[in-house]
Amino acid sequence: MFQFFRRKNPLFRAGIEPHCAYCIHASPLDDTQMTCRKRGVVPCGSACRSFRYDPLRRVPPKPAVLRGSFTDADFSLEDN
Repeated sequence: MFQFFRRKNPLFRAGIEPHCAYCIHASPLDDTQMTCRKRGVVPCGSACRSFRYDPLRRVPPKPAVLRGSFTDADFSLEDN
């Protein structure tokens, strides 16, 4: 059953590109480096064979900003 859940949820997909920034074994040292339990001090963008994905470490992209001036009538479904 857990395998079925993992296939449908994009956070748990198998094809995630490995980066130390969201690995279980790594901890942030500063903006560009991580400390890994397996490898020591490594850059955030690197990865090794011991990579294990932790979905809670992923930082989601910032939401889009609406540009321009809109009123409530612009988002209404009723024709006026």
